[in-house]
Amino acid sequence: MIIRIAKKSDIPSSEITPEDVYINRRKFLGASAGIGAAAFLGCGAAGAESDAEAADSQDLEPTSWDDITTYNNFYEFGLDKADPARNAHTLVTRPWTIRVDGLCAKPGDYQLEDFVKPSVMEDRVYRFRCVEAWSMVIPWRGFPLADAIARAEPDPSAKYVAFETLWDPDQMPERRWKPRIGWPYREGLRLDEAMHPLALMVTGLYGKTLPNQNGAPLRLIVPWKYGFKSIKSIVRMTFTEDEPPTTWATQTPGEYGFYSNVNPNVNHPRWSQANERVVDSSRLFKRRIETLFLNGYADEVAHLYEGMDLKKFF
Repeated sequence: MIIRIAKKSDIPSSEITPEDVYINRRKFLGASAGIGAAAFLGCGAAGAESDAEAADSQDLEPTSWDDITTYNNFYEFGLDKADPARNAHTLVTRPWTIRVDGLCAKPGDYQLEDFVKPSVMEDRVYRFRCVEAWSMVIPWRGFPLADAIARAEPDPSAKYVAFETLWDPDQMPERRWKPRIGWPYREGLRLDEAMHPLALMVTGLYGKTLPNQNGAPLRLIVPWKYGFKSIKSIVRMTFTEDEPPTTWATQTPGEYGFYSNVNPNVNHPRWSQANERVVDSSRLFKRRIETLFLNGYADEVAHLYEGMDLKKFF
């Protein structure tokens, strides 16, 4: 049994509950305290007038299973939001190997069953904010990324951890994109970010096995960052001294920075990040809410960026 110290963003729950129970119970996300932190490091003050609803985290419910599993970005399986659900059945998730290498004492090729420790699985409900200005609230199942890092025993010189997604043209129909994107998909975190207890290695959602279109069998969730940082279908974890190249920051550096923290005061060059559309296919009209600084997790993670210019290091 795992005993955890409660934080303001924790969702009180003794065990994973079925989807219908999730939907019928208001789940506390604890991110409302992050509104008050919006002034941190020069970010705009909360409470400004807006056409969007105030994002009171206690009033948010988990997004439905159908929406979570049919509205996805996973470009290896298609560019339309519905393409991954239609095409990702071709992904073979067993057997699955994760290569751990770089600056660490215990490199090696780990089978998924050895890499994942079922005894440390936790159920957490997190906000999920996409850089395209849409959002969901998702009940994930996984284990702390810090546990996987600790098992690898990174060297003192390691300052970053990089990740790669599987790239297999035989399984992934979007191989025509290879020259443009430069597969495999790559992401990375500063090591102190990766060790934060909110960062989660995910194997499931709603208490079920993670669907292929959502990044099976193993993906990352970093809830205070835009969704593209939460890399899917991970096959490699590498420890480095220097900041690793990441797919979107390399592809279009003026639009996607390495840090990619949710910040309503730093707009994407082509659209505002001040508010977001809540994905909910059950509603006739789209709902928009104000975006929270660091996605509502400022109380837990803002100290990681103290003294940084978050408009420069976006």
